[in-house]
Amino acid sequence: TEKEYWWCLEQTLEWPEGQGPNLLLDDGGDLTGYVHEKRPDLLKEVNGVSEETTTGVHRLKQMDRQGLLKIPAFNVNDSVTKSKFDNLYGCRESLIDGIKRATDVMIAGKIAVVAGYGDVGKGSAQSLRGQGARVLVTEIDPICALQASMEGYQVVTMEDAAPVGDIFVTTTGCADIICREHMDAMKDQAVVCNIGHFDIEIDVASLNDDSSLKKINVKPQVDQYVWPDGKRMILLAEGRLVNLGCATGHPAFVMSNSFTNQVMAQIDLWANGSKYENKVYVLPKLLDEKVARFHLDKLGVKLTRLSEKQAKYLDIPIEGPYKPDEYRY
Repeated sequence: TEKEYWWCLEQTLEWPEGQGPNLLLDDGGDLTGYVHEKRPDLLKEVNGVSEETTTGVHRLKQMDRQGLLKIPAFNVNDSVTKSKFDNLYGCRESLIDGIKRATDVMIAGKIAVVAGYGDVGKGSAQSLRGQGARVLVTEIDPICALQASMEGYQVVTMEDAAPVGDIFVTTTGCADIICREHMDAMKDQAVVCNIGHFDIEIDVASLNDDSSLKKINVKPQVDQYVWPDGKRMILLAEGRLVNLGCATGHPAFVMSNSFTNQVMAQIDLWANGSKYENKVYVLPKLLDEKVARFHLDKLGVKLTRLSEKQAKYLDIPIEGPYKPDEYRY
């Protein structure tokens, strides 16, 4: 429950002899926000925080703009070896794993609706199309919408998609993506799940607060809601992250990319935290490339090495970094 969640978070801050943490490692921004709002007494001993997720980084930048951030923060999410791997390739595998374990539903031939076409949405759309689904995408960002269209996906609104979709996946990190009116319009036996952020993406409360609907718990993390006319909708993981609630999350190999970035950020904050201002930072490009190098041998990758002539021609060091900070992978 939400109450249990916050209790568990509080326990991570309860140390022997009244001590507190000297570093924070966050995933979604809740810990950072809690310490700033509820336990500011701990901040004087905290060297900094490293944040794992898109939503958490959004919160950090918001705090920074408002002058509320009281410790240095590393944005781990925007390391290329995190966002372009964990968010994209991790979700590409773990989304299907969660849906299959929960429902055993046949995906081929179905219409799948992916809300959002960021890195998480891209991986989700690829996995569903790879299983033979016809994928519709909803987007607010014209660039992402254009990308989706040029990848061959039909870009529509949720209002258009709700009556025709068989499987719905939210990936946005925003609230009110699938609202009650959308669920009312869905066809019988539609499957609804979230892989973007917390349960705010799907209006689960409107279902649980409606006495006219019947809720049937099929098995842990799988619920059916029955409308008065007999229509049924299947909700996975109570609207929370389906790949964690209904499966075991991303494969360890892709998470190794993310956690290597976290370790590097934590080491730097421990060694150099006092040198940083209370702002949001990203790891240097050279360290990003180092994380990638660590994972090449396992995949049998043989990397080509620049010659001195090539390095001089490109005006970059032989050992990297190979791309400017503004390069978009």
